[in-house]
Amino acid sequence: MKRIEANDPKAIFQQGGKYCDKGDYNSAFEYFTKAAKLGDIDAHFQLAVCYALGRGVENDEKKEVFHLEEAAIGGHPIARHYIGNHEGCNGRIERAIKHWIIAANLGDDDSVEVLREEYAQGRISKESFAAAPVHIKLL
Repeated sequence: MKRIEANDPKAIFQQGGKYCDKGDYNSAFEYFTKAAKLGDIDAHFQLAVCYALGRGVENDEKKEVFHLEEAAIGGHPIARHYIGNHEGCNGRIERAIKHWIIAANLGDDDSVEVLREEYAQGRISKESFAAAPVHIKLL
């Protein structure tokens, strides 16, 4: 609690996680919001999840994407992967591929799989696939 009172974003985020685990999504949302305002990328990701699932807040795709983008900019690989999915679902495959490549480079295995599948289906150029991490090419 001392760390929370000192505005430690990680401690605030963890407290939000505890409330989330208990099913108190309203309190979790409040803590995640405070941690995100202090720059915690994991909190931004959790806020995106809250907005996507309507946990502690109404569903809001625009706010979901905003928090995914904030987390992705901060280096959150799963958020980057989800941004790629969002772009792909909206028909912007080239943008999606760029996001999946970044996420794969950050270590996201789901993005590695998507890139492999997209290449096998012929939806990714050889040049784009070459920009993917080395471990994709070796498998």
